Amino acid sequence: MTGRQRLVDGLWPPRVSRAQLIVALLLFGLGFGLAVQVASNSDSGSALRGARQEDLVRILDELDNRTQRLEDEKQGLEDQRTELENSSNQAEEARKQTVEKEKQLGILAGTVAAQGPGITVTIDDAKGTVKADMLLDAVQELRAAGAEAIQVNGVRVVANTFLSDSDGGVKVDGNKIAQPYRFKVIGKPQDLEPALNIPGGVVQTLEKEQATVTVDRATKIVVDALRPAKRPDYARSSSQ
Repeated sequence: MTGRQRLVDGLWPPRVSRAQLIVALLLFGLGFGLAVQVASNSDSGSALRGARQEDLVRILDELDNRTQRLEDEKQGLEDQRTELENSSNQAEEARKQTVEKEKQLGILAGTVAAQGPGITVTIDDAKGTVKADMLLDAVQELRAAGAEAIQVNGVRVVANTFLSDSDGGVKVDGNKIAQPYRFKVIGKPQDLEPALNIPGGVVQTLEKEQATVTVDRATKIVVDALRPAKRPDYARSSSQ
């Protein structure tokens, strides 16, 4: 056998291993996929390259319009979100203001307890010479000096409070109180105390009746006597 025949016998039939066959199939698949992709891009590019100028302008306009619509939708959604957030914040703020206003009105009406800086006024009337009009003067002086809440011997003083004389003491809104008369007053102590001690004022008048008056400032006064909420018989809100 010649050398040429031996070379042919060595090369044919080809001896291919399993691994080599798998690699060959993978390479074939990859090449085919690349060819399809190139062909697709080539077709798309060819379609655009073959389009007229008017068509290209129209396509660009449509893309611009679509982009603008998406931007408008995005801005609209952001505006709605902002409006909802503002509405929520406004509703919460209105609720807080309503609650705070109810507390303030409750303090003035005597239906809720209150605390704050103020003074205590103790009137010791051992001889029983202090009359209702003298205590009323004290209430009026305190109100004029900026008192925001007043309590006398466990009775809350409000706008329509009245005082009257009673055997052996004084009545506040029909409730008999006995001496010593103790006022718990919330307000600015620097204004309340001098208002009682002005010349010819409440303190001097009571001392002339041989009553002993003590005024003490405090950083915290608690007025916890309450009045029941009363519905007016005739008055109604005028707001619609």
